[in-house]
Amino acid sequence: MPTLNDIRSTFLNYFAKQGHEVVASSPLVPRNDPTLMFVNSGMVQFKNLFTGVETRDYQRATTAQKCVRAGGKHNDLDNVGYTARHHTFFEMLGNFSFGDYFKHDAIPFAWELITKEFGIDKNRLLTTVYHTDDEAFEIWKQVGVPEDRIIRIATSDNFWQMGPTGPCGPCTEIFYDHGDHIWGGPPGSAEEDGDRFIEIWNIVFMQNEQFEDGSMVELDMQSIDTGMGLERIGALLQGSHDNYDTDLFKTLIEASAEATGVDPYGDQNVHHRVIADHLRSTSFLIADGVMPSNDGRGYVLRRIMRRAMRHAHLLGAKDPVMHQLVPTLVQLMGAQYTELGQAQPLIEETLLLEETRFKQTLDRGLKLLDDEVAGLPEGAALPGDAAFKLYDTYGFPLDLTQDALREKGRTVDTDGFDAAMAEQKAKARAAWAGSGEAADQAVWFDVLDSAGATDFLGYDTEKAEGQIAALVVDGALVDAIEKGGSGWVIVNQTPFYGEAGGQVGDTGEIRRLEERDDMARVEDTKKFADGKVYAHKVTVDHGTFSKGDAVELEVDHARRTAIRANHSATHLLHEALRETLGDHVAQRGSLNAADRLRFDFSHSKALSREEIQKVERDVNDFIRQNSTVETRIMTPDDARELGAQALFGEKYGDEVRVVSMGKAPTGKGQDGETWSIELCGGTHVRQTGDIGTFVVLGDSASSAGVRRIEALTGDDALRHLSQQDQRLGQIASELKAQPDDVVTRVKALMSERKALQNEVDQLRRDLAMASQQRSADSVGSAFDFEHEGLKVEIKFFKNLPSKQLREVVDRLKREHAADAFIVVGSEGKKTGIAAGVKDEFTNKVSAVDLVKPIVLAWGGKGGGGRPDLAQGGAAIDLSDSNGAEIERFVINAVSGG
Repeated sequence: MPTLNDIRSTFLNYFAKQGHEVVASSPLVPRNDPTLMFVNSGMVQFKNLFTGVETRDYQRATTAQKCVRAGGKHNDLDNVGYTARHHTFFEMLGNFSFGDYFKHDAIPFAWELITKEFGIDKNRLLTTVYHTDDEAFEIWKQVGVPEDRIIRIATSDNFWQMGPTGPCGPCTEIFYDHGDHIWGGPPGSAEEDGDRFIEIWNIVFMQNEQFEDGSMVELDMQSIDTGMGLERIGALLQGSHDNYDTDLFKTLIEASAEATGVDPYGDQNVHHRVIADHLRSTSFLIADGVMPSNDGRGYVLRRIMRRAMRHAHLLGAKDPVMHQLVPTLVQLMGAQYTELGQAQPLIEETLLLEETRFKQTLDRGLKLLDDEVAGLPEGAALPGDAAFKLYDTYGFPLDLTQDALREKGRTVDTDGFDAAMAEQKAKARAAWAGSGEAADQAVWFDVLDSAGATDFLGYDTEKAEGQIAALVVDGALVDAIEKGGSGWVIVNQTPFYGEAGGQVGDTGEIRRLEERDDMARVEDTKKFADGKVYAHKVTVDHGTFSKGDAVELEVDHARRTAIRANHSATHLLHEALRETLGDHVAQRGSLNAADRLRFDFSHSKALSREEIQKVERDVNDFIRQNSTVETRIMTPDDARELGAQALFGEKYGDEVRVVSMGKAPTGKGQDGETWSIELCGGTHVRQTGDIGTFVVLGDSASSAGVRRIEALTGDDALRHLSQQDQRLGQIASELKAQPDDVVTRVKALMSERKALQNEVDQLRRDLAMASQQRSADSVGSAFDFEHEGLKVEIKFFKNLPSKQLREVVDRLKREHAADAFIVVGSEGKKTGIAAGVKDEFTNKVSAVDLVKPIVLAWGGKGGGGRPDLAQGGAAIDLSDSNGAEIERFVINAVSGG
């Protein structure tokens, strides 16, 4: 009996032999269809090939595509576990032709695979065709299907459309007859909803294009799109019409039974089915980058997780169950989907944390539900406000409450639930309106109310499609922005990061899908309405962008790459600073731009050269580790318990994103222990080695008690080092030395310069003294006078800088017999005055008392110092003054006359 893995391989190998390219499954989050919450069919990743927007180097493809139907238009969540064929996660096998082969090949391919490769009894098969598709009818006859087993269907069941307009075409379906012991009739009959005849394969002939006026023409490129559910064909080939009887589900159900200790095939089987199905969808969604949250895709994931966890609770599980089943799933499906194994630790941790949190509130929530139901009349619906209280207080999604009541034969007043939700939003908006925010920000809450929160895809991709949800110009909603205009574009989903946490917003381009020449430059991206609305600041270069347009968004890859490197380096820098300077270091601000990073941190003094070198060395050591950068979602309390550092100025909600990178080197903490753990919502490199290299530009003061480091990474760091090397080469050339000898050569030159400067200073002093002897009358005489019993000698000098006054005073004290000296030195219009008193006379008079009155009389400043030496200055040109008058002035000033 073939396993599901065998069946998948048989399908892909068959079409590979028929010249098809085996294409890997695309992620569950669609990058090229803004109308879908999750990928729900095999053709989604090829949509642009069918429309001709995109071409690839193959025209035939085959895939096993991961699919989820648990939100939006395609939502099977409520039926999962209760029917034989509903799933939140399933695999769609398909073969595709993009303008290559058509009906005459597609139908024989399907018939040969089913009847020969899979060995299904031809007599158990019947087919349907669109009622006007005579060509398909004749081809089925040619491959051997009797006319009475080819059924014409006149409804949309056999006519496929991508949307109201665009590619479309008739279908042909293949059904398997499970036998008359099962109730049901063939397709098109009154009993077609029964389980006897089960569709196993649908083939779409994409041959037409439909327009808004209802007209339809044939496409120039006619294509094939097929889909066969692996679980359905697997059940058939394994002798059952119940998907949960296949080998994969049996193994998962048995693992659930072992974890809970409850018989897998008794009355509790539905609970095991739900757990097995939901384990697949939650694990694959997490592996593809979706994390539980209170908005968008993350909220759908949380609903699925909590639904499975409630069924584990109903089985009597006291401890978390879901994470225990992940290894079994990886063993079953990890070979085909390697991302599952790579993400296994993240999947297990996320499920464990979510189930641990949910179990804390589950009992109280269910008790409230029981209390509410107890007071209701028999069969009455649960009031909407009660269901909303469960949602708002205990995190019970509406469908979980509905699922719990289903077992009691009751429903929920969904209109009342919606009314309670609307009332809460109105209260939140009113509270915000009084918070002091700018009035023109109210438009963003209008956008949030009408369009919902923006789904951010930028952790996993830099390119995606979206649908314009709103346009804002000058604080007001508009219908369009035309060529040359500027404004804000809001899309339902975006890969563009909105400025936050020190990381600048992304730039790039937005193009209309219908007319790709229509392009708007994204100059910045910001987040509004409490971070739930991402807005792209654009200038339209060509065309017109209108609300409702389908667009392609592409981030500037080179800029984003540089920003990511700088942001991740900031985390490593933070930890390196804490290691070097101490645990008092905490982030006080940051900038993660494309060309540099800036990090402000608490520290009271400048870093020494040795400290900077150590920090730089540590960061580069972590870069060379090339360790994986890991991301987890948890509560702030759990994150802090883990040791995560919070970022300054950031507001945190019920959940935080925790980024971990680097491994502690030997001797620092436990070997292999994570080095940097921080709360962060920004984008980061996948491996620390992607940062490239790290160079500190310098350390400076930012504010009191806060230092700032600026640094470069990647190409910018290499360019900086190259420029430094070039400058070193130029210096070496000028010095006529090798680069390794530059420091020694510069030290020698500095020593030589100092000796020469000392020699020059001495010569200037000697010249000044000689000049005073020769031409004293030109400035003022050298003379003596008595002051308070001391013999005071006064000297005047031209061209004597103030900094040399002290040396002249010291020389006079050594070589002259006077008790005290006053030296006046002139250099242009600057005059310096110094006074010196020999040590044995400082008890009679202070040098300060000699200098200060002269300085003040000349309108100068200073006149301070020690009893044996004091100095000051004034703005006066001695060369223009009469020497005799200066002498009298000095004497009078000193003596107080």
